[in-house]
Amino acid sequence: MNFNLMHPAEQIVLLLNRVYQKGLTTTSGGNLSIKDSEGVIWITPSGIDKGSLTPADICKVMPDGTVIGKYKPSVELPFHKLVYKTRPDVSAVLHAHPPALVSYSLIRKIPEVDCIPTPHQVCGAVGIAEYEVPGSDALAKRIVEKIEKGFNVVIMENHGVITCADNLFEAFKRFETLNFAATLGITASYLGKPEVLTKEQLEIYDKKGEKALGEFIPSSYSSDERRLRKEMCALIHRSYDQGMFTSTQGTFSVRLNKHSFLITPYGVDRKYIEPEDIVRVEHNWREAGKNPSRSVSLHKLIYDEHPEINAITVAQPRYIMAFGVTHTPIDSRTIPESYIAMRDIVRVPFGTNITNPEVISKAITSHSPVVLIENDSVVSTGSTLINAFDRLEVAEVTANTIIHAKMIGDIVMISDKEVDDINKAFHLE
Repeated sequence: MNFNLMHPAEQIVLLLNRVYQKGLTTTSGGNLSIKDSEGVIWITPSGIDKGSLTPADICKVMPDGTVIGKYKPSVELPFHKLVYKTRPDVSAVLHAHPPALVSYSLIRKIPEVDCIPTPHQVCGAVGIAEYEVPGSDALAKRIVEKIEKGFNVVIMENHGVITCADNLFEAFKRFETLNFAATLGITASYLGKPEVLTKEQLEIYDKKGEKALGEFIPSSYSSDERRLRKEMCALIHRSYDQGMFTSTQGTFSVRLNKHSFLITPYGVDRKYIEPEDIVRVEHNWREAGKNPSRSVSLHKLIYDEHPEINAITVAQPRYIMAFGVTHTPIDSRTIPESYIAMRDIVRVPFGTNITNPEVISKAITSHSPVVLIENDSVVSTGSTLINAFDRLEVAEVTANTIIHAKMIGDIVMISDKEVDDINKAFHLE
């Protein structure tokens, strides 16, 4: 999907539908706008159901202030216009009221964006604007005070969040990523205080994927490869819809043969990824014209050292990552199914996947197919794509149940004897 070639009204409807369907705004709340190359502002209408908007409903505001359309533009138009006037580099603005970020706006704090690297990279520094009446010139002034200082993301006290960028999809990525940081921070608080990455650790992450691969042009695509590309896309879409991936984060790979595998591309929206976007890697070469996930070296190492592994996922689901950012041990012995799927979850320090990936590869065994990298991600391996995905899903559900169980009582894990019985019954030894 070439997002930038879509009409501004279509872009707004597409992304507003995603915001609404993910439960990140209400029927009447939130507004999106785009300033096109002719200085026209396209903006959502005021008071119209956000769950059923069409491109024909989007308002067109001419440079002289004339409004063209069936409805009145959003009452927040003043701050959209002032942002565009103040920041000529900005061509899109997104404002919404996602519950997690509203929670932070109520306590008048900024979510920690340095618990994992992705929010730090995507959002940058986050500002906070003092409360003013919605739709007022005073609110617009408060927001622009922060935007003028270079903030692209601003939390509004007792209100919501605004993100801006040179295109609407980039503004959406910042919005979605900050919301993930907020939900992760709230979830992690049930376990303890999240550990924040240092400047040095973030610099290590910035070097991830620097080793360049040569390019090759595939001479053909086998029937098996075509099938696997389609299966990968289906599971990537499912992972996104279940909240285990975001638009910018989450990787699948699957082995083709001893020396080649398919992997998720870097920088392609997970929501709309297609088979032709998937990257084939052969030896130290990548499919021409495509950029593989920055974790490609780790995937290659695991495949080289583990012939029994045919699929890998790397993701940051919020419940399992709550354990990762608080450095809290996680035990799979909650229910038999969790133990059978994951056995022992290995934890390794942040940066291991970048500076010493051999440690992760050696840690992966039939007894420990899932590795949690602190403040980074969870790596799940399997004999097939669905097997690796299942383990990722089970890891997230297990973490979810442990956190919620802690809220209602003392947890009793399956005993050592009961584990022995499971091992015998399912031939796990």
